[in-house]
Amino acid sequence: MTNERPPHLRLVAGDAVHVPGDQGASPRPFRTSWTADELMSVTFPPTKWAVPGVIAEGLNLLAGPPKVGKSWLSLATAVAVAGGGKALEAIEVEPGPVLYLALEDTPRRLQSRMGKILGGKPAPRGLTLATACETLPRGGDQSIARWLERNPGARMVVIDVFAKVRGTTPPGLSAYDADYAAMSRAKNLADTYGVAVVLVHHVRKMGSDDFLEQVSGTNGLAGAADATLVLKRQRGTADGVLHVTGRDVEEAEYAMAFQPAAGVWHLLDGPPEDHTLGETRATIVRYLRANPNSTPKTIADGTGLSYENVRKTCPRMASDGQLCVDANSRYRVPATPASEGVPGVPSVPAPALTSTNAINEQGQTTLPAVPAVPVHEEDAPS
Repeated sequence: MTNERPPHLRLVAGDAVHVPGDQGASPRPFRTSWTADELMSVTFPPTKWAVPGVIAEGLNLLAGPPKVGKSWLSLATAVAVAGGGKALEAIEVEPGPVLYLALEDTPRRLQSRMGKILGGKPAPRGLTLATACETLPRGGDQSIARWLERNPGARMVVIDVFAKVRGTTPPGLSAYDADYAAMSRAKNLADTYGVAVVLVHHVRKMGSDDFLEQVSGTNGLAGAADATLVLKRQRGTADGVLHVTGRDVEEAEYAMAFQPAAGVWHLLDGPPEDHTLGETRATIVRYLRANPNSTPKTIADGTGLSYENVRKTCPRMASDGQLCVDANSRYRVPATPASEGVPGVPSVPAPALTSTNAINEQGQTTLPAVPAVPVHEEDAPS
């Protein structure tokens, strides 16, 4: 790859985000109050998406473990949105200016990554890259605001990583309030300019069943964000899962695969478990999704797996929460309704009555009456 940078690939260093030739401007005011009748009479534009269904306008928090591929994901997405291609190699996006703050990269490394992602294609004119920015409390938010003023059609701002622009914690605040306040400046930018602001962040070392609880810091971070995205991938594997939840996006999980040669994340078809489970378990899940409430024998016959393998694997999957099972050993995937035609438990026959169990609660005998035996006069006692 040549070291000569394309003239339209704007790479900015220093503590101010600035494009030569543009004139600075003060951020426009953002209305925050209405009377009730005024609010109901306003026609708001529809939600503007950077990546439809995944990243909407507003403050987005993208978290994941170190070296999991967050920067590759955010940079490739920025390239796709700026050029109007396909984000995640699968989702058509509308083009628009994008600002990418690569605050942990050198210009050389950023150029190398860009070259891998572009794969010989021309760099998008609408992408502005910067390797330095002042913290938000010390004027970084104003620098970003001026860039947004100069690019009124901007669709996304990516800050990689948030810790670089967060600034110091004001004294006297609780940890939650400090995290919430740190997010507020970025959220104000997103709300004022109707743009998707993506903050790249880390997750805590200790795992959790709730992906929101994995975000490093207090709940003030996820609470202030309009959407939270958590990227998870087993170390040494290509497949991963992107968990998404937010105010304007539906909660979802997306199966992903990383392509190291191209430096991009690829959206996979089907739910994540089809790609992250072992082959046997994934086969069982796919069969039960189409044929719920099946026995191991039925699963084995329908999938071609050995019965002994299915018989041992299904209980393990139920123990791991990947399957549900009823009293008749019929298996189904979670959220699938149980069969309405499951036969009931056979009734147990009543035990034979004896002298020890033949007294009811009222102290009366429940033994059947014994017919009287006729007594002849010659047999009667004298």
